[in-house]
Amino acid sequence: MFTHDVTIPAVTEPSTKGLLIFISGPSGVGKSTVCLRLSRELPAEFALSATTRPPKAQDRHGKRYEFVTEAEFKDRIEKKDFLEYSNVFGNWYGTLRRPVEEALAAGRMVLLEIDVHGGRQIAEIFPDAAGVFILPPSMDELRRRLEVRGRDEPDVIARRLDEAEREIEFARQFDAYRCMVVNENLEQTVRDILRFVSGFPDTGVGL
Repeated sequence: MFTHDVTIPAVTEPSTKGLLIFISGPSGVGKSTVCLRLSRELPAEFALSATTRPPKAQDRHGKRYEFVTEAEFKDRIEKKDFLEYSNVFGNWYGTLRRPVEEALAAGRMVLLEIDVHGGRQIAEIFPDAAGVFILPPSMDELRRRLEVRGRDEPDVIARRLDEAEREIEFARQFDAYRCMVVNENLEQTVRDILRFVSGFPDTGVGL
């Protein structure tokens, strides 16, 4: 069983720049649902990513993802178009540099859903970013959620659970994740993250 760990950072000198919030957590923990709620509540805009994975039914090209071929993705790597990129279960994902930098320079809030390895890269580039890691109530509950959503075969679920344990261990040792919250109840999870973000200067987020 995991427990809540929500830390409010010390307020520093106000900045005219925007705030980058990066959110990580194991596959199946509910990151996308949480991020969608946060984007509306804050409000915040999603960082645009390029990916080689096939689009899902709910995806719209250019909204959160640009769907590209592997050759196009590697060409963008050569052009240094990404803040970070990685290969996750056979598909490439990369956060596009220019839209994020332009939004932050304009003082806007940007939300990034990313794995822990990408989170480490983002924290190195943006040390003032707000890192959030979402935990499952337990590994048994995470397995249940992965099974219920019906996307993966049993062997893939087993791989995802193994990776989840590694991600959780990494996040607990990586101090850029200053907020770690258990997603047992969506409303409470969103409230906890909003409270965390409100500790940063000039966010305009009320408690």
